[in-house]
Amino acid sequence: MIHTHHSIQVIAGVGNETDDAVVIEDRFELLLNDKPVTGIVASHDQLQELGAGYLVSEGIVRCIDKVTVDGDRILAYSDTGCDLRWVKREVGSSGGTSFLSDLPRVKSDIRITPDEVIAVTREIETELWRKTGGVHCSVLFCDGRLLAKSSDVGRHNTVDKLVGHAVLNGIDLSRCVIGCTGRQPAGMVRKSAHAGIPVIISRAATTDKGIAAADAADITLVGFSRGDRFTIYTHPERITGITPPAP
Repeated sequence: MIHTHHSIQVIAGVGNETDDAVVIEDRFELLLNDKPVTGIVASHDQLQELGAGYLVSEGIVRCIDKVTVDGDRILAYSDTGCDLRWVKREVGSSGGTSFLSDLPRVKSDIRITPDEVIAVTREIETELWRKTGGVHCSVLFCDGRLLAKSSDVGRHNTVDKLVGHAVLNGIDLSRCVIGCTGRQPAGMVRKSAHAGIPVIISRAATTDKGIAAADAADITLVGFSRGDRFTIYTHPERITGITPPAP
């Protein structure tokens, strides 16, 4: 997943030769029940999770029975597979293919504290990110416990990988919180909605349509989570123990 490239690093006008760690970008074909779905530009890891998560988070299927990887092909199988000829497609905010479907409402009674928001944020990094700085990262928490991490050249892929991890391991996503490095436009929020994730925490910004999607889907959307500060955009009732400002 890492390529070493000989380069010149310039500091204060002085150039020094160095071997720089660069993340590798690959392309894969995703198939559902042996029918082509889409091409995905991604990092070469957690590919089974990526395939399963993409299909669920795009609202194409509700569950996955099996995923295998054959070279650059991700082969997913589901008894609930749909007829892809009738699925509407669009260009998503990542520049890749997104699928149009009704936005579901997320049902969950979970509550988290500001300290838990900070704890989730603190974990949003991976070894690949530390080595290259060239990937996005996401984390999945349940009941205050870190379940999984992912990193990828695409921020959307990191969400798909975590959704796929949950789907393939029977994890109840309505009890989960997802933390991301990437900004949260509508396409990112819709992935969490289709997966049934009630809380999104991002180190980055959101967009107006991202906020609208989170509000409509009953998702608690948190942005600019850095250090001990964060901004709640929608459904703040899930975050308890916030001290009101002094009068």
